[in-house]
Amino acid sequence: MSRYKDIYNSEIRDAMKKKFGYKNVMEIPKLEKIVVNMGVGEAKDNAKLLDSAVTDLEKITGQHVVTTKAKKAVANFKIREGMQIGCKVTLRGDKMYDFLDRLVNLALPRVRDFRGVSANSFDGRGNYALGIKEQIIFPEIEYDKIDKIRGMDVIIVTTAKTDEEARELLRLFNMPFEKQEAV
Repeated sequence: MSRYKDIYNSEIRDAMKKKFGYKNVMEIPKLEKIVVNMGVGEAKDNAKLLDSAVTDLEKITGQHVVTTKAKKAVANFKIREGMQIGCKVTLRGDKMYDFLDRLVNLALPRVRDFRGVSANSFDGRGNYALGIKEQIIFPEIEYDKIDKIRGMDVIIVTTAKTDEEARELLRLFNMPFEKQEAV
């Protein structure tokens, strides 16, 4: 069992139940999935860029990656419908907890001038979106072997009903939210 899953089962569930007063164990919010998405707009000109993005994402997540295609043709961007312009992966179960553990404890502290992640990036239904500017913050990526610095989106989907519950769940997972200044 992964370390974060064990922490969730032994400590976080009890803390959430105590704070929000859930009557049923099934009401307690938990992580449902983590989606990691990497848009590679330059792939319209050079298909090898998409291949290197797929390789990087597979190294980071440890799971097979799906390429995403353009839904519409956009003339201004010279994109036709059906062109491969990105890649994504959906993590569930133990791989999801392992990725969150590496993201929080290894990758985010390696970001330059890191002051914490935004506490306002919740969507109103308990899901959290995080943008990462460089893939090199992950220790699996070798700095010498990358062709271009790329960003990615990490969406953490929870079963929480409100943003407050999801924020508390991620805070208990040691997500480094930025400090709110008193006004």
